[in-house]
Amino acid sequence: MLISPSNNKLPILFFIHGGGFCVGSRLWPNCHNCCLRLASGLNALVVAPDYRLAPEHRLPAAMEDGISAMQWLQAQALRSENGGHAWLSNGEVDFEQVFVLGDSSGGNIAHHLAVRLGAGSSGLAPVRVRGYILLAPFFGGLARTKSEEGPSEHLLNLEILDRFWRLSMPVGESREHPLANPFGPASLNLEPVALDPILVLVGSDELLKDRVEDYAKRLEEMGKKIQYLEFEGKQHGFFTDDPFSESANDVIELIKKFMLENSA
Repeated sequence: MLISPSNNKLPILFFIHGGGFCVGSRLWPNCHNCCLRLASGLNALVVAPDYRLAPEHRLPAAMEDGISAMQWLQAQALRSENGGHAWLSNGEVDFEQVFVLGDSSGGNIAHHLAVRLGAGSSGLAPVRVRGYILLAPFFGGLARTKSEEGPSEHLLNLEILDRFWRLSMPVGESREHPLANPFGPASLNLEPVALDPILVLVGSDELLKDRVEDYAKRLEEMGKKIQYLEFEGKQHGFFTDDPFSESANDVIELIKKFMLENSA
């Protein structure tokens, strides 16, 4: 069981689904099952917002919705004893023990939330984000990586990834845009930015593997508190598509350990 150590209240896990910024919903069966697994495995309250999708709503719409969702959580905390959401106003959740988990494009959103909110997330008080979990975050760039040029995955190939970027990027922008490439030529210098702890998980056979590994390596070189773990032989979505598998059990244990280490 994972209970906030100070007051026996449930921590809050903010789950942001994937789908290349173009598809997906918290209502999809795989996302719903994933949230059920996270809630039961971590003994946490899972909050799973949706966000606007491209091409009807190109980036930065999804990023803006991520911030709005966190501000909604802040509003719930401020009125938790007077008319808040039933699941959040019963006195059994700890708004000071919040973790953000993003899958694929949701992992990209989680990264930008970490940068936007900064260490301590003081702008969300009384909500306190303690850490971020990124499951194979969907990052891009013009130069191809070795893993992108490798074999296609069972349900994903390079053409699909490129199509997602074409449909989701602001009109006229490329995969070097800061919302796609956190280390692109116009991206914010992250070295002076204070970040809360980050856990990054990826499958070794994912097309995104090299970008994800490079992301973690660069942040580690900047002195950020970041953990990177690779699951041998696994492809994109190995946790969210089969959240009750043996590998998913390992993911749950890693997330549980991360949350315990970074709880107040």
